[in-house]
Amino acid sequence: ALSEEFPHIPVLLHECLEGLAIRETGTYLDCTLGGGGHSSEIFARLHEGGTLIGIDRDDQAMKNAVPRVLAHGSGGRFLPIKGNFHDVKPLLADIGIAHLDGALMDLGVSSRQFDDASRGFSYRADAPLDMRMDQSSGMTAADIVNNYSEAELTRVLWDWGEEKWAARIAKFIVEARRERPVRTTGQLVELIDAAIPKKVRERDNSHPARRSFQALRIEVNDELRPLEQAIRDLVDLLSPGGRIAVIAFHSLEDRIVKNTLRSLSDPCTCPKSFPVCVCGKKPSVRLITKKPIVAGDDELADNPRARSATLRIAEKV
Repeated sequence: ALSEEFPHIPVLLHECLEGLAIRETGTYLDCTLGGGGHSSEIFARLHEGGTLIGIDRDDQAMKNAVPRVLAHGSGGRFLPIKGNFHDVKPLLADIGIAHLDGALMDLGVSSRQFDDASRGFSYRADAPLDMRMDQSSGMTAADIVNNYSEAELTRVLWDWGEEKWAARIAKFIVEARRERPVRTTGQLVELIDAAIPKKVRERDNSHPARRSFQALRIEVNDELRPLEQAIRDLVDLLSPGGRIAVIAFHSLEDRIVKNTLRSLSDPCTCPKSFPVCVCGKKPSVRLITKKPIVAGDDELADNPRARSATLRIAEKV
């Protein structure tokens, strides 16, 4: 049965489908299957000879999304893989896929993960501090909060959350955990609230814990460090004319996506004063989007979570 408990609204759906320029007999990859929203619509456009591969590291996502995608079939084949798209080359080699006609990356946390309070992603509900996308392995947010040194916590909050009060929040966490471990999202929100001065909290339009929770989630799931290499690996796998579409949800992600695609489209390292290129480095992609595509007013009315989404598209040359 399809899970209606977590309705999934895919972000920038029309723009992704148009950007991927889907051919009905092509081979496509959804790097982050999530709720299956994008995958369902890609799969519906594939006929006999067409293939869609869907990767996700979240068991619950796989369980919910696979039947949803299959229900949209028009004769193509669907290959779901439990794994992390950072390992895309070995994952595809294992199933005998050597080339792609298109790849979609929808980065960040799925709505279902946010809405399931027990997963610990949300600062709006009290729950165990988990935040793992793959609940079968790895350290939790509680492990980080209770075991990282004050300096390490400060680095995480500053680097991954761009949190101005990182050092002060880390100090409050370390002092609090001497008395008792910080085990829940509610405890952590209280500490962040106490660490950020009241005047600053009143001026800030967003929740004071937003940046810290983003930072911890990124650290738990190692979301950013492997991202550039994953994009490069996907471009390697694309056939000429194949396209990569990447949706990012915050400036740190988008910066990596933008810089990686830009360097792939213009890899020349010759000094600007040289009249001709002598380094011999040739572009591997052509940028389809010079500026990122963002959600329009109609989409934002239906899905406010699309507000921070940016879509960038490139084509293999």
